[in-house]
Amino acid sequence: MDDELAISVRGLRKAYGDNVAVAGVDLDVDRGEVFALLGPNGAGKTTTVEILEGYRRRDAGEVTVLGADPAHPDAGWRSRVGIVLQGTGEFDELTVAEVIRHFSGFYPDADDPDKVIERVGLAGKAKARTHTLSGGQKRRLDVALGIIGRPELLFLDEPTTGFDPEARREFWELIRDLAAAGTTIVLTTHYLDEAEALADRVGVITGGRLVEVSAPNRLGNRQESLATVSWRTPEGAVESAQSAAPTALVAELAARYGGEVPGLTVTRPTLEDVYLTMIGQAR
Repeated sequence: MDDELAISVRGLRKAYGDNVAVAGVDLDVDRGEVFALLGPNGAGKTTTVEILEGYRRRDAGEVTVLGADPAHPDAGWRSRVGIVLQGTGEFDELTVAEVIRHFSGFYPDADDPDKVIERVGLAGKAKARTHTLSGGQKRRLDVALGIIGRPELLFLDEPTTGFDPEARREFWELIRDLAAAGTTIVLTTHYLDEAEALADRVGVITGGRLVEVSAPNRLGNRQESLATVSWRTPEGAVESAQSAAPTALVAELAARYGGEVPGLTVTRPTLEDVYLTMIGQAR
């Protein structure tokens, strides 16, 4: 395995009876990158990630995660991988500090629990019982449990589902801090703005096949898509035009209107626009 790769997948296949969940996926994830796997429900992304985590057996293909086959994990490999599921569990009568200290005992080289509590932004809640935490704070506790073993690779499954906008932005900063410290992160999310904000690269999977892997701003040749320029006429009507050279069109409009162009907007396809087009074409 290339030392620069955290994950290498070739020809991955998995079926449940006649239902083919993963149909020949090839994928590389570099060490230290944030990789987002996108796809509709039933696309095969959960099965793929569970195989990478070592929790589901594959039918065919070659898979290497941190230099080992996840189908045959040992304790040493497990200690290098962190997993944050959609819900880790409830520890209602235990405090945040008690939960994290308890889990730290499962790892040979666990991080300092107090430092982890501070790192995930729960220092002020260390003595609070977990049932008193907000949804966002419980998610931070999930992440603390995922990183207490100092993982080289962290899997995050829909990490901000149910968060309000402020809590999501705070959580994004935590993910950025982990990535900046060198942790490789594989993220599954239904929020396209989240993938765009956090991921170095995204992969779109549908029908068990990986349609494309690219940087968020280049997915589906997004950077080459026409821009839509809209403006308002003196009569109040809204007009628009698509252009490969929107700056020139705006300059032309500015000359036509003698300076300020009323109601001017310039937009390009969003990651969500491109994603939905790709999913529709694949279907």
